[in-house]
Amino acid sequence: MSPRAEAKPAGPEERILRGSGRACRLRVGGRIEELDELTGGAPRIVLADETVLRLHGGRLPAGPVLVVGEGEQAKTFANAERLYEELLRLEADRGTFLVGLGGGVVCDVTGFVAATYLRGLPVGFVPTTLLAQVDAAIGGKNGVNLRGFKNLVGTIRQPEFVLCDLGLLETLPPRERKNGLAEVVKHALIADPALFTFLEENAAAASALEPGVTRRLVRDSIAVKAAIVERDEREAGERRLLNFGHSFGHAIEKTTGLSHGEAVSVGMAVAAGLSVERGLLPRPEAERVFRLLDALGLPRRTEADAASLFEGLRKDKKRSGSRIAFIFLERIGRGVAVELELDALEALFSAWVRSAEGRKAWEHP
Repeated sequence: MSPRAEAKPAGPEERILRGSGRACRLRVGGRIEELDELTGGAPRIVLADETVLRLHGGRLPAGPVLVVGEGEQAKTFANAERLYEELLRLEADRGTFLVGLGGGVVCDVTGFVAATYLRGLPVGFVPTTLLAQVDAAIGGKNGVNLRGFKNLVGTIRQPEFVLCDLGLLETLPPRERKNGLAEVVKHALIADPALFTFLEENAAAASALEPGVTRRLVRDSIAVKAAIVERDEREAGERRLLNFGHSFGHAIEKTTGLSHGEAVSVGMAVAAGLSVERGLLPRPEAERVFRLLDALGLPRRTEADAASLFEGLRKDKKRSGSRIAFIFLERIGRGVAVELELDALEALFSAWVRSAEGRKAWEHP
């Protein structure tokens, strides 16, 4: 373990996210075997994908299990309808607890199905990827895709609990680890400069998911997101900061073969560069961002052309007419949302990539 890593605490750590409709228990360092306690003995149906069931299904308490499917192709109305039919077959009622065991896709689909079947079933998540533990399972957003565009249909509804069993991360392949690290970097950049410094000092240990380091990354990322969600659950203002790197990131993800975390990493590099171009972020701060992404093995450029990216941006669900709330950085640990015309954002982007600094920032490390 890195000498700067924290010693691993003996037991789980828990905080409460207080949403408008319910309080959500966020437990870091718990175990799957605690599901009976967290569901209060209620009837329970687990929703998971086949890979997770193969790796971890043997640890589940007894009970029915439904297979959700894998990848973004599982986030469809057709798949949700199939799961509704299964719940009908199993005679699920409003007292039945749904538990999503898997990555972000499983949590999204489970949350959406729970929010809409019988006008609402209790739901909890056991996220099995770093991306889901630090971001996707936290905050109450769920949804399905429409015509290839991510999460266009969904709800905001807090789960009863999120159980982060850190042992589940041991089976993650390297690319999935990087996906989660990108979201940790995002949280550090918008709200936690100490976490950013910790990442700089422990990049190798973070990439290896050393236990003490991983616990801090998960705990501190959850703390950032939960605090923001509590203050702005419905995304009227501050919650927009969580979109840092995602406006370009979603467009990149749709038009290239990059994963979500990889696309967000490129989006964060773009946003840092545009923050410098706009005169908000000191250049040395942007260079720290680029160096950390490189140290974590995360990409910061893509072969996608600007026209394709801005076509995707114009379909972003967070735009308002021809305007978008784009998230810039004022400094490491402080993001800011700025309302811009999409044409103005495109002009800013074009000016940056033509500049010497822009060309340098987009070079491969």
